[in-house]
Amino acid sequence: MPKLFGKAYSKRELLRRIGNLSQIGGTRLYELSDGPEKGVRAVDFRTGTGFAFTALPDRGLDISAASYRGMSLVWRSPVGEVSPSFYEPEGLGWLRTFHGGLLTTCGLTHVGAPGRDGGESFGLHGRYSTIPARDVCVDANWRDDEYTMWVKGVVRQAVLFGENLTLTRKVSAKLGESCLTVEDLVENSGFNKCPFLILYHINAGFPLVDAGTQLVTTSASVTARDEEAEKGKEEHNVMSEPVAGYREKCYFFEMKTDSEGYAYSALLNEELELGLYVKYRKDTLPHFVEWKMMGEGAYVVGMEPANNLLRGRAAEREAGTLVELEPGQRVSTFLEIGVLSSRNEIKEFKKSVTGILKAS
Repeated sequence: MPKLFGKAYSKRELLRRIGNLSQIGGTRLYELSDGPEKGVRAVDFRTGTGFAFTALPDRGLDISAASYRGMSLVWRSPVGEVSPSFYEPEGLGWLRTFHGGLLTTCGLTHVGAPGRDGGESFGLHGRYSTIPARDVCVDANWRDDEYTMWVKGVVRQAVLFGENLTLTRKVSAKLGESCLTVEDLVENSGFNKCPFLILYHINAGFPLVDAGTQLVTTSASVTARDEEAEKGKEEHNVMSEPVAGYREKCYFFEMKTDSEGYAYSALLNEELELGLYVKYRKDTLPHFVEWKMMGEGAYVVGMEPANNLLRGRAAEREAGTLVELEPGQRVSTFLEIGVLSSRNEIKEFKKSVTGILKAS
């Protein structure tokens, strides 16, 4: 049963008290209409707990805004929501349409810095997040006393004589809960083996991210990406105030899992009694990256499950770690992203992380 306003309600008890479910939660599909965002479809979700977020069907069903009781959970880039028609595939042009937000998906055949592989050139982080979804469906239903709402669509990254990858995504949330799930099914719909690289770029920001905010994970070890990151490795999990001239740092984690194969991470602001956690399956997303950017205006921490280490396709191939899908092969991934909204929930999360690390 949904727990709302400190009490659990059955379907009948809840509907007796309202004229329309939109009174307390639900979804709304609409179209943005101003500036570079014009024409972009958006789906707002409200779960009734104060948790709200926006999915963008025309940006691969990625998630832009997300908040809890009026407090933003995410960092929003200066460009905001941008129509995919403005995408610049060359070099670092991806940054001109990177909205930040709760989730920006990188891939599907390249992740990382611009590069080349097999005669192809790749811009930063691939094309996925600027491909509109087809067959978009926004719906919800009651199952006994549980109300679930979702948006679903199909994103195809394809080119003649090249890749033909289909990703079917479902973003869902339940009334009375402060979390969402992202379920992806990726299929090689072509007739040749195809590289498959994906990274889930989850971007937390102020006020959740502030001086003293901590990153807590089920990680047994941490490796700095480069010399710049090595300088701050000891403080990789503790955030500072914004720093003028700060240079981004990335860290690679070897994550441990619980008995069901899930790894966990969270950014915890104990002063606000607020946290943002990520739960995901490690079998299909074996890597985890922290993107720490404490710059002025670019003040963001990324929690990033992935099936690669951001080195780019050529480096993955050379290292023998490139994931490739056979014709017809399918891969499923799962993410849960949610809010920790009290000192006790934060304490319990830390306790569960400690338990996972001790058991492994």
